[in-house]
Amino acid sequence: MSNDALISRRLLLRGAGTAMALPFLEAMLPQSALAQSGKGSAPVRMAFLFVPNGINMKHWTPEYEGALTALPSTLEPLAAFKNSINVLTGLSQYGAEAQLDGAGDHARSAAAWLTGCHPRKTDGANIKAGISADQLAALKRGHQTLFPSLELGCERGSMAGNCDSGYSCAYSHTISWRSDTTPVAKEDSPRLVFERLFKVENVNESAAARAKRQRYNQSILDFVKDDATSLQKKLGAHDRQKLDEYFTGIREIERRIEFLEKASKATGATAENFQQRFPTPGQGALDYPQQIQLLGDMMVLAFQADITRISTFMLADEGSGRAYRNIGINEGHHDLSHHGRDSDKLEKLRKINQYHTEQLAYILNKMQSIKEGDKTLLDNTMLLYGAGISDGDRHNHNDLPLLLCGKGGGAIKTGRHVRYADKTPMSNLLITMLDRFGVPGETLGDSTGKLQQLF
Repeated sequence: MSNDALISRRLLLRGAGTAMALPFLEAMLPQSALAQSGKGSAPVRMAFLFVPNGINMKHWTPEYEGALTALPSTLEPLAAFKNSINVLTGLSQYGAEAQLDGAGDHARSAAAWLTGCHPRKTDGANIKAGISADQLAALKRGHQTLFPSLELGCERGSMAGNCDSGYSCAYSHTISWRSDTTPVAKEDSPRLVFERLFKVENVNESAAARAKRQRYNQSILDFVKDDATSLQKKLGAHDRQKLDEYFTGIREIERRIEFLEKASKATGATAENFQQRFPTPGQGALDYPQQIQLLGDMMVLAFQADITRISTFMLADEGSGRAYRNIGINEGHHDLSHHGRDSDKLEKLRKINQYHTEQLAYILNKMQSIKEGDKTLLDNTMLLYGAGISDGDRHNHNDLPLLLCGKGGGAIKTGRHVRYADKTPMSNLLITMLDRFGVPGETLGDSTGKLQQLF
């Protein structure tokens, strides 16, 4: 970074035993660049949001190629963002196919989704897939931020055991692989994600400060108030407004985490007894809708603060049997995905799919609301949303349901339904995204070349 910036990109707000990361501010940019352009240039971010068990494709795929007009019912919650998304059809993950390995499509679909690799069929320690797109980006560009990447999920999952026809649970419970033998565990606790992202450890006093903050119900902002006041005096009006919005977001997330934890304690649901009392995912310690939105909000805040530029987020584990009672569905998601063309099951599956896109719309709205110069955070993001199975009853891995959201810094032409030839490798999309992210010339899994029509 040029030394004519007003403040350092690495600056932290400090207080008694606490240090907190700052959002991306114009004052962190070289003043010569600001004077020349009149505005700051924000970085490009990349996110991957995964949903399990396939999709009711009849209500997902737009009828026509080209400009998005009327959206199918599953995508209707995204109507407000129609000009910021692309629906991509025809892409496939050959690595998720059986290839003589028999059953295990759920495990393979998650393991291959971002790696493009066929996982080794084992439920032992000798697991093997491939490096995932997010971790390849983190390897090349992760040094630019406090955290190279962020891995989130709404179900804890396991990295051991047999979860799908002889495949290790590691395959079903993560989409992120640091190497071909090292899956990256995700975090499902909003409290732990918050503490990791927004409170930088002070080895001398962090434990005492955290205990004091929780004992007196204090915000992390109370501990850094003096430093924040001093900093604001150095900032321009736009940066002060941005900092105020960021602080408001922090306080709101703290309040919601506290409310969620109190509600969980009131039911006696804790992390320790979760598996014993609630063996079916979705019935336990955390309220699922609030959990999704809290984790989504923190992912967005982490992007805004430039704490990380890369994230994965599993809305549920592959093969999840979660029951969506919050929308009136008592049957497990996985069982419904094996619909056998039963109209009642297909309709319930459509409702689950639409519920998930509603959560995506919530996240996109947050991104759209954050201004970055003459663009928004959504404009400066590439967010891939979708599944590793199309029809859950057939367990097929071609013509996958995929949405590419955001404009990647202005380079992606959006608002379209783009159809590729059937069985075009999804890995081609991943290396195309990597190229735009500043990681050019890479291959991944079964990739054969960058996709056309996106830029």
